[in-house]
Amino acid sequence: MRYLVVVEKGPTSFGAYVPDLPGCVAAGATRAEAVALIREAIEFHIEGLRQAGESVPRPMSTSEIVDVEAA
Repeated sequence: MRYLVVVEKGPTSFGAYVPDLPGCVAAGATRAEAVALIREAIEFHIEGLRQAGESVPRPMSTSEIVDVEAA
């Protein structure tokens, strides 16, 4: 499965979350670390859902880049 991951730069680290998997988050010192950790978090999250007998949400989120003129 391919899930959309949002990566945000904070003042001292990078955070990542998955809109289709509420509560699935990760943080790392670098963007690469945050992406690696969110990949592990997604796998762990899905494993937990399955063990609990819950359904795994299908990837539904998409993204779009929108250009705007800044004032």
